[in-house]
Amino acid sequence: MTQSSIIVSAKNVEKIYKSGDLEVPALKGVDLQVNEGEMIAIMGPSGCGKTTLLNCLSGIDSINNGEIIIGERPIHELSDDELSDFRSRFMGFVFQTYNLLPVLTAQENVELPLLISGHSQKEAKSRAIASLDTVNLVDWGGHRPTELSGGQQQRVAIARALVNNPSIVWADEPTGNLDSQNEREIMELITRLNRENGQTFVLVTHADSVGALTDRIIYMRDGLIDTERM
Repeated sequence: MTQSSIIVSAKNVEKIYKSGDLEVPALKGVDLQVNEGEMIAIMGPSGCGKTTLLNCLSGIDSINNGEIIIGERPIHELSDDELSDFRSRFMGFVFQTYNLLPVLTAQENVELPLLISGHSQKEAKSRAIASLDTVNLVDWGGHRPTELSGGQQQRVAIARALVNNPSIVWADEPTGNLDSQNEREIMELITRLNRENGQTFVLVTHADSVGALTDRIIYMRDGLIDTERM
């Protein structure tokens, strides 16, 4: 990277959702930088643009104006195929609803991103087992999601996010469906991974207890970063 400490740079990012003739501005010119190895929380009231910002920063959603640079890549300029390839190599994703395929075992769910991106079955299996070991779930690798607790399912989702050794992990309400005990365990896991692996984590959360464990909190209000709370 040209600026070694900056892994995410967003400038004047605007996102407008359209429904017929109606236009709803979700992001109204957001500027944000995230340092490599940092763990930040994006917080704010419902409808303020938290998840929209995460989706735009990660390339899940397109933007209407501005620029987003991840590492050295201006992702707003990439084609769909280029963006998919970049995400598969550079990013990991964790969602509130786990997004595990119910017909696959935990290990097979973790293997899937590698198989889709062209890795051999042997390598995918080896890396999936190593990733499950990172989240202390190797012994549960043969179980399907319905046989796992919510906390275990989220650990599998984290293992899947980490299996490609991403530089940055995006997490949208990663503890939103968990009780307080599982929330603590998942956040202990995420903070340990951030500390030991030096991976960047960007979390959207409504939970003050989660935000308190991050390096920095970005507060949003009405589609903008609330600079008064910076």
